[in-house]
Amino acid sequence: MQRTPHHRSRSRRGLAAAVAAGALTASLLGGNAASARPDPGAPGSMATTLSLPSPPGGANVKVLVFHASATDESPTVDAGIAAIERIGLTGPEAGRFKTVATDDAAVFTNGKHLGRYNAVVFLTGGGDVLDPEQEAGLEAYMEAGGGFLGIHDAARTEPYSDWFTGLVGARPAAGSPTAVQRATVEIGDRQHPATKNLPLEWKRPDKWLNWKDNPSGDVHTVARVREITYKPGTSANGWDHPVSWCRDYDGGRSFYTAMGGTVDSFAEADFRDHLRGALDWTTRISQADCKATITSNYTAERVTQPNQPGKNDQIGEPHGLVTAPDGRVLYIGRGGADSSVPVVTDWADPNVGKGLGQIHVYDPATKKVTLAGELTIFGNKGGGDELIKVEEGLLGIELDPDFEKNGWVYLHYTPHDKIDRDKQMAVRQVSRFTLDLATNKLDLSSEKVLLHWPVQIHSCCHAGGGMAWDSKGNLYIATGDNNSSGFSDGYSGNNPQPNYKGVSFSDARRTAGNTNNLNGKILRIHPEDDGTYTLPSGNLFTGKEPDEGGGKTRGEIYVMGVRNPARISVDKSTDTLYAGWVGPDAGAPSTTWGPAKYDTFAAITQAGNHGWPYCMGNKQPYRDRNLPDPSKPLGWYDCDHPKNDSPNNDGLVKLPPITSNTIWYSPQGGGVDYPRDANGIPSYKVEDQKELLPWLKGGGQATMNGPVYRYDAASTSADKWPSYWDGKWFVGDFYDDTQPRHAVLTDPKTVGKGGLPTHAESLKEIIPVGANGIRNLMDWKFAPDGSLYVVDYGRGFFTSDSKSALWRVTYKGGGPTPAVKDLARKVAVQ
Repeated sequence: MQRTPHHRSRSRRGLAAAVAAGALTASLLGGNAASARPDPGAPGSMATTLSLPSPPGGANVKVLVFHASATDESPTVDAGIAAIERIGLTGPEAGRFKTVATDDAAVFTNGKHLGRYNAVVFLTGGGDVLDPEQEAGLEAYMEAGGGFLGIHDAARTEPYSDWFTGLVGARPAAGSPTAVQRATVEIGDRQHPATKNLPLEWKRPDKWLNWKDNPSGDVHTVARVREITYKPGTSANGWDHPVSWCRDYDGGRSFYTAMGGTVDSFAEADFRDHLRGALDWTTRISQADCKATITSNYTAERVTQPNQPGKNDQIGEPHGLVTAPDGRVLYIGRGGADSSVPVVTDWADPNVGKGLGQIHVYDPATKKVTLAGELTIFGNKGGGDELIKVEEGLLGIELDPDFEKNGWVYLHYTPHDKIDRDKQMAVRQVSRFTLDLATNKLDLSSEKVLLHWPVQIHSCCHAGGGMAWDSKGNLYIATGDNNSSGFSDGYSGNNPQPNYKGVSFSDARRTAGNTNNLNGKILRIHPEDDGTYTLPSGNLFTGKEPDEGGGKTRGEIYVMGVRNPARISVDKSTDTLYAGWVGPDAGAPSTTWGPAKYDTFAAITQAGNHGWPYCMGNKQPYRDRNLPDPSKPLGWYDCDHPKNDSPNNDGLVKLPPITSNTIWYSPQGGGVDYPRDANGIPSYKVEDQKELLPWLKGGGQATMNGPVYRYDAASTSADKWPSYWDGKWFVGDFYDDTQPRHAVLTDPKTVGKGGLPTHAESLKEIIPVGANGIRNLMDWKFAPDGSLYVVDYGRGFFTSDSKSALWRVTYKGGGPTPAVKDLARKVAVQ
């Protein structure tokens, strides 16, 4: 029947418990008594006890299905009860249970009866179905270590109870769609028993609820519904739309799913599997981690102090970091000096652009910073336009796989003593140095130059710089396409005309699109102990291709067609290469020239051509241009059969086909795509666009690719991130506004082939944004102890300031629940 609403909240909880205690004091089943404790200081509160075994239930697992409703009973009730009964009677013996169903709320004031159930399922409708005494009984049950599973309309139950809101996690918003719609559910948790067996992208019909307040960060979301796959209504939650979640709550375990809004849902094998896994955890048959994405479990701590005035004693102009096996962190400064140091911009001055690329070492054992060494670099010319500033300098750092034995450090930099001021050319090189492992000092005299190549320095920018190792001892080196896009309206960067003393500085077909040039590439070499290198098999070219007369390829090239890959990483579990690069400058698409600036992330599983300056994103072409009049558009590039017809090209004309990228974004949104004509050319009209990746957006933007986390079960570290994050790829941006700072999942079947991520979740609360947080993310790496180190560039450019810092992000949420000692069937635990 319809009940009078009880306006309850946590402040009334003591009164409810006191009333309940008058009727419920029996000691049950020989367990420890659980207290229905009132809030201290609540009016009229008193210490009372609802005696329940702790934890409720036992090895003879029983589940109570409660299906009362203050309105007409939902037609899903019978189907839900039948499904739960069937789940309990099937599957592995260790996971079976008995089911009892009732709509009599008096069960919650019968402690002896309630204490026999390992979990309670709310298959309820909306409205107020528990009186204060009954809610107090449910509270006591949870405090004793009970389990709760809420399904769909359970989120509408007990609408006046703050405690119940916390139990279910969120309340439906007005304006939720009422029709049954087919949508895609993204499975973010690949370990929880409720989701580990489900498809990465689960397409199913249901009634989809919107939320008044998004619970992400307060609960552990295991699945989200993708709003672009259905009509979410006026109260849509956006890309982060949780649909199933869990949390440890008030001493017990709570799992909620908004699915199950239709009778047919309960006949779905996958949905039953979802419920089975949720019941495994709530009944204490198995453990699960429902803490991993609760933001309060993470702590971000700045570990370096501001530099002393006039010195870079703590940090240089932040540009990259690497973690050593023993936990030390080595991080580099590009070359911008303290702001008090004058900057030389006059090319006639021998000291033009001279700066110091600095290497610091942070030791977490002593919490001390050591300035390990300084290289005299070209790259300290300060700000200005692209014909004044430069981004050369100390650009990358990596440690030898045997660093603990040999102390070898690899540095990617532009030495000042090798610049040609007349022709405005420089040499970029990768060198090996030896670090004294006892003193943290770099022996600059130990330098061995592995690889070097020319770069033009008349025009800025896009130096690249990232480095990474694979499991086979191959070193990947990311080199930038040091050209200006300002002479091509911010689009392709393919203007062949501007040059300085015969060297083009606005035609990326000379560099990134050239098979015979090492700029705008990701190289792969195998360093040898004597300071030389060999070429591994499987690179894009051998260097000895006979095509078009021969001598037109470089064997070091693994990936061509990248613009500014400042950060790369390799997941040594799979040897997949992950990279991100900055796009050009056009703020909007052009029906004449092509797509807007796309910043790009790519998961790369084999050598290939990733497009720049011919195509971007998912093979969206630019328009060709050439002499004699580069202002006039020619034909669209053919992404499947690209040709380099630039007069500045000294490599092959016929290029490898272009591979689609994994993630791309612009000011218009993430994964922007357009309808295509019969020739495959996108419309490039903003009104036609759709966002395939609505969880990100750019503006001012600069990709900062991150690592793939790998959980070490053998580690005893108290700070390590939990196994939930294992296999997730961290993608971020230098800026912290609408740009990405996410952990994403990819599909092993499509990764490296242009397949889109299947799931993403924001890291902006865990790796905090804002003025006093990590606003300008420059690099991020996991340490061997499972904590995350992050470099914040600071608030200025071409220098370091008081916000330039090394940070460490640690996890303190604890392990999976329930504790092993509290598992219902310990014999099932191996």
